Amino acid sequence: MAKAGPRAGKPRGAQSADVRSALVSAAIDALRETGFAGASAREIASRAGCSQALVFYHFGSVTDLLLAALDEVSSRRMAAYRDLLTGANSATALASAAREIFTADLDAGYVRVLIEMITAAHSVPGLGEQVAERLQPWRELAEHAMRRALGRSAAARVLPPAEAARALVAGFLGLELLASLDGDRTSALAVLERAGSLARLLDVLGGLRLPGSGRASR
Repeated sequence: MAKAGPRAGKPRGAQSADVRSALVSAAIDALRETGFAGASAREIASRAGCSQALVFYHFGSVTDLLLAALDEVSSRRMAAYRDLLTGANSATALASAAREIFTADLDAGYVRVLIEMITAAHSVPGLGEQVAERLQPWRELAEHAMRRALGRSAAARVLPPAEAARALVAGFLGLELLASLDGDRTSALAVLERAGSLARLLDVLGGLRLPGSGRASR
């Protein structure tokens, strides 16, 4: 017997979209609360209030559903943080944005989703490449933010934006991972505070003339 609910009376395509959305949301919650190992088809379907068969009907496999959950989390974060990062016109502003992103990620539990997928990538064939592919847009966004923050300054010559962006993403993920695992943000926030001090120094360097520059870079 068909279950009554808020989707009753909707066109089939709309119902299908609702089911997919419910499954993705349930997968995000399962990853946050039970981890990759606990995010089974049964667990996710139970949270979504539907049959396990719909997991495989809509996504083909549990792993593909969990990747869709990671995509959704990434999309939410990208939408929220793109303007924040691209609006950072100095290294100091970029460091401030990083602190804000760090806190928001931990508050929303998004870090746990990524951690679980990265951890599982070591044991699930092919998952590592899929997760790495989803991190690439963040490296590109970080590089764009670094280029915007450093501009054509002397600091950009000392700290190439592409290399800085890769280090920024790696270091940021590491800080989020440690803070999420031990539940203590204090040490990570102290590191970000130091980063803010370094950013202010980079902004000062941005107005300095380097040998061979011909003029002060702005």
